[in-house]
Amino acid sequence: MRWGAYFAVSLSVISIGLALGLTMPLVSLRLEGWGYGNFAIGVMAATPAVGVLLGAVIAGRLAARLGTPTLMRLCLLSGAFSVGLLALLQSYPVWLLLRLLIGVQLTVVFILGESWINQLALEKWRGRLVALYGTGYALSQLAGPVVLGLIGTGNDAGFWLGVALLIGGSLLLIGRGGAPRVDPHSASGRGLGRFCLNLPPIALAVVLFAGFEAIILTLLPIYGIRQGFSQAVSLAMVSTVVVGDAALQLPIGWLADRMSRQTLFKACGVALLLSSLGIPLVLHSPLIWPLLVLFGASAGGLFTLALILIGERYRDDALVRANAHVAQLWGIGCLVGPLAIGAASQWLTGHALPLMMALGAFGFVVLVWRHGLPAVEAETAS
Repeated sequence: MRWGAYFAVSLSVISIGLALGLTMPLVSLRLEGWGYGNFAIGVMAATPAVGVLLGAVIAGRLAARLGTPTLMRLCLLSGAFSVGLLALLQSYPVWLLLRLLIGVQLTVVFILGESWINQLALEKWRGRLVALYGTGYALSQLAGPVVLGLIGTGNDAGFWLGVALLIGGSLLLIGRGGAPRVDPHSASGRGLGRFCLNLPPIALAVVLFAGFEAIILTLLPIYGIRQGFSQAVSLAMVSTVVVGDAALQLPIGWLADRMSRQTLFKACGVALLLSSLGIPLVLHSPLIWPLLVLFGASAGGLFTLALILIGERYRDDALVRANAHVAQLWGIGCLVGPLAIGAASQWLTGHALPLMMALGAFGFVVLVWRHGLPAVEAETAS
């Protein structure tokens, strides 16, 4: 196994997590300070999702022409340029366009990077290696709000640090090998419907976690402030959720190599349902902190297991195509989640964030219990 390539690609994608952990809350808090409501902030949070859908369509064709490492480096560098413009051109309409571009640029990196990681992983270590990547990514997002709290939100330092991180991530990929072989149609995005019909629990898990990640970094700070907490405490809530995501991914990956992955998948869905329902009940008590840890761990576990289950079923072109579908589903989750929760928070209930996550988790639990997952051999052959 190419350990150097595995760690370089993982760290490159992880640099995106830290950059987003810095810039996404900063954008939301800046809009809050400008007087925008929940729905307008939700629209801003959802805009990259359109870019995700576009990125899923073009990733395979561009990778076939330019090569996976070259394309990933170019997208990281152009993403750094777009983040820099967020600091220089502070206008709501301009930010919408820039967030759209960032969605396209970073989606290509995610599709190709996660395919590369899964391609490199040996089957007997797949759960732990994918979980190690997931832990690093979650820790990077945890570090984002923490660093943002230290450097402050009243200046543009968070944007410029994000620029530096993306440039650094591009440099890590120089000279790395072992990437999946890609033809022009591998990640074209065609076949999403078939993918969802073959693996409906995996599809819904990706949508759920995408919506979760978008709202945690953008709407959870606002939820905390609107429920009477200070900005510092609200950012600490975001960090606590991501601590849960990060802390338990390696144990989940370890278990995924030693027990039924489908059983573990179900358990994460049940835990997400119960923790989501519990948040409004214990919000102003000390119990909220361990509950937020469980909330983050269960949501992160769904996505980690989805990647593991995909990696054991697909290779090369099929793996890149499957990850393109993951990106499309991610875009749907990022689009629907912030818009729905932003609107419900403004016009229905202030606790829309946890309650709508509970609704999604309930749907997942029902789906995975009724349909399960097909055998690995059947999916590998398809």
